[in-house]
Amino acid sequence: MALLAVAVDVGSSSVRSRLFNDRGEDVEGFGLQVAHSPRFTDDGGVEIDADGLAAICFQVLDHLHQRLERAALGPQAVGISAFWHSVLGVDAAGRAVTPIYHLFDTRSAREAEELKQALNPALVHQETGCMLHASYWPAKLLWLSRKRPEQFRRVRRWVSFGEFLFGRIAGRERSSVSMVSGSGLWDQIAGRYHEGVLAALPVERDQLAGERELDEPVMELNAEFRGRWPRLHGIPWFPALGDGACNNMGTACVSPDCWALMVGTSGAMRVVCDRYTAPPPGLWLYRVDRKRFISGGALSNGGEVYAWMRRMLALPPPEQIEAELARRAPGSHGLTLLPFFAGERSPYWRADLRGVVAGLGLSTEPMDLMQAALESVSLRFREIFQLLEGVLPRPSEVIASGAALRHSPAWVQMMADALDTPVTLSGVKEASSRGAALLALERIGAVGRISDLESPRRGTVHPRPEFRDAFAELHGRQQWLFGQVFG
Repeated sequence: MALLAVAVDVGSSSVRSRLFNDRGEDVEGFGLQVAHSPRFTDDGGVEIDADGLAAICFQVLDHLHQRLERAALGPQAVGISAFWHSVLGVDAAGRAVTPIYHLFDTRSAREAEELKQALNPALVHQETGCMLHASYWPAKLLWLSRKRPEQFRRVRRWVSFGEFLFGRIAGRERSSVSMVSGSGLWDQIAGRYHEGVLAALPVERDQLAGERELDEPVMELNAEFRGRWPRLHGIPWFPALGDGACNNMGTACVSPDCWALMVGTSGAMRVVCDRYTAPPPGLWLYRVDRKRFISGGALSNGGEVYAWMRRMLALPPPEQIEAELARRAPGSHGLTLLPFFAGERSPYWRADLRGVVAGLGLSTEPMDLMQAALESVSLRFREIFQLLEGVLPRPSEVIASGAALRHSPAWVQMMADALDTPVTLSGVKEASSRGAALLALERIGAVGRISDLESPRRGTVHPRPEFRDAFAELHGRQQWLFGQVFG
């Protein structure tokens, strides 16, 4: 009989529950997806209500548990994927004192600049794998101490959302090496919190997750959830892992010769390695777990650029957009677009960047802007690809995932052209969920090597040699415009 794992995937725009077997197959008919949205403020804030998000997690698990009861099935483990980098404060009873501050919250940009003056940014980057940037905990914690002093003083512990969720369900907060490795507080080389970074912040060591408890599962649920989910009580619940790490594992991009390209709301290109490799300037390095590193670059602007164009322009239906994009030659619109709607992370790490379009004329049409926008995001991935090539051999395979690419073959073709390498579209529908489940099954010994499991593919798109020069020219124009506008 197949062994089963429940996966909970907490994303920036929805929460999902799924059920997977030890062959990595999604068990049909189990799970639920519920959308949510952050609260945006005029000064660059991106916040999520912690109790509201936890309630959605309970809702998707309620639904899945009802199906388990009807089918008389008992899973062997629970794995959780959650968005990296976000932070909230809780009091001594584990109650949320602050909202969840999302990685896209840019209000701590000034504090990030101050930390660059107080610390050695290049050394911090090499040792923590993180830039001194508003996306990460150090700048956010410094900002909170100044802008929310009363709340700051009430906080007993600073936690990721996954820790908060564990506190609600099991009465004890528990984190993972994966999650703390993306905080900006973790020394990737020494395998402990970074003393220099902590010394620059108004937080105490005991306000953070305990190093000895990292990755340790919880078996016992508290009384409320023991009665609510009896089939999930008494089995290991593993602390939440970073969603990017889970995405790589879910698409079987688990070795240095396979690079993952993901476009959801944002975007990322990532590669898993079994040893520390110093991240080049502009890229980051985190951990999947204690034995695997994950390196790459992340874009703040991915599928949301596509969505913005759909909302704001008088565009035809999606199938007509695809047909029109497929027949157009690269750059035929004559536009140069910088897709920085939400600042940018890799490789610039500048929260102040904003979208720019050059070349608009009376003949410019909505589809011109859509094409230029998708090409521009593809060229951002080209920058990350080239930086990774500086420290790693060229991959034998690039695996693409994410809803934005799954529904746009024309955009996948642009990615292949921009990278000048074949791009294979993953057939895994929920890669982060699958990765969380497989890593949980691996921990209990139900799965040997994740790379040995069959991972479905949906075909490979090859770059078009006749457009190699066109994309090189588009890239040059984009770099020129960036220099002219932002220096």
